[in-house]
Amino acid sequence: MVDQTLRDNISGLLERVRRGAEKSQYRNSDILVVAVSKTRTAGEIRAAHACGLTHFGENYVQEALLKMPALQDLPLVWHFIGPIQSNKTGAIAGQFSWAHSVDREKIARRLHEQRPSHLPPLQVCLQVNVSGEESKSGVAAADLPALAKAVLAMPRLQLRGLMAIPAASRNCAEQRAAFAALRNSLEQLEELAPGIDTLSMGMSSDMESAIAEGATIIRIGSAIFGPRDR
Repeated sequence: MVDQTLRDNISGLLERVRRGAEKSQYRNSDILVVAVSKTRTAGEIRAAHACGLTHFGENYVQEALLKMPALQDLPLVWHFIGPIQSNKTGAIAGQFSWAHSVDREKIARRLHEQRPSHLPPLQVCLQVNVSGEESKSGVAAADLPALAKAVLAMPRLQLRGLMAIPAASRNCAEQRAAFAALRNSLEQLEELAPGIDTLSMGMSSDMESAIAEGATIIRIGSAIFGPRDR
């Protein structure tokens, strides 16, 4: 039996998406919700799937690999959304459909070389450091074209777009400025990579601002599962 709180959380989240899309004159069907399931159990993920969610994002490879076998009967789509370490690229390339956090050519090349030939290309977003924080992963906007060119030359990867985790802010104007910067970077890459279509941006606390600036994927954890206890 699915917990009613979880059902209500997901229903409320989807209504927020609908309202945000309507306000910004987007179709809510164009916005994909990726449930951030780090630290969540396989049972919680199964319950979220029963409420209609299919896409799940994990930050830690080893944790994800422990949960995946218990959920292999479900048609889930796995997104890797955390920092990518060189020694984890094999597992990401083999077990995930998406990698949102590619920020250097070395990592892209390892993912490409390790993507099994029987699987479709790994869907890739390039992570951009839109806030210029030294502590944050991500390529500088000025270095995006070179990284995009490199990824476009790797047939086992499909470049889909950009991802960012801006500096935390409760100010709506600051939130929107960061997301607008990512959107502008995507638009500047369109001549180089005409097929790119993805802006992975926005979390529970700033999803409305992200939707207003054109997010196509929002990564939502606490608004679905509640606050993490660890």
